[in-house]
Amino acid sequence: MDMQGSRQLAITQQQAWDALNDPSVLKTCIPGCDKVEASGENQFSIGMALKIGPVAAKFTGKITLSDIAPPHSYTISFEGQGGPAGFGKGNAKVQLTPNDRGCELSYSVQASVGGKIAQMGQRLIDGVAKSMAEDFFKRFDDEMQKQHPGAYAAQAVADSLAGGGPTEVAGAEASGGMPTWVWVLGAAVVVIAAIALSR
Repeated sequence: MDMQGSRQLAITQQQAWDALNDPSVLKTCIPGCDKVEASGENQFSIGMALKIGPVAAKFTGKITLSDIAPPHSYTISFEGQGGPAGFGKGNAKVQLTPNDRGCELSYSVQASVGGKIAQMGQRLIDGVAKSMAEDFFKRFDDEMQKQHPGAYAAQAVADSLAGGGPTEVAGAEASGGMPTWVWVLGAAVVVIAAIALSR
């Protein structure tokens, strides 16, 4: 399963990087998440509840970061277990690119799921993954507006002077499959959409 997506943020590249590497921010933004904790160098453990169709379960997972190039990009490897409900694993490449509107967060995820979740059907899994990714980005954007209100106010003024409202942002877009971190981030995010992970 694969998913690519991007999101324009009003904050700077460094601010986005710091947020995507802050466990408390990720815990707030990942749907159903109740735990994001550092468990080693560039490793995090995560816990979350996930429901796909009639299957609901508590998932625990591990995220490992590699190819880290602050504040530009990193690769997230993830794996999660939900008992009889199934499992998920894969990797995500997350990139932050500065521009005149702040920065663009883009990601590419490859993931696989197994167990009962895999029996739910590709369309249902894709729908849940896309919904979770969009929910993550909305929460992340809302959290960044709270933490950096000046950046969003300045962007609103710039949009107004340019003669239009805020530009539409591309959400997660499925291409044949599924989404993380997460988003970490999200991650991120996003990865979780796969079934329980982001970072």
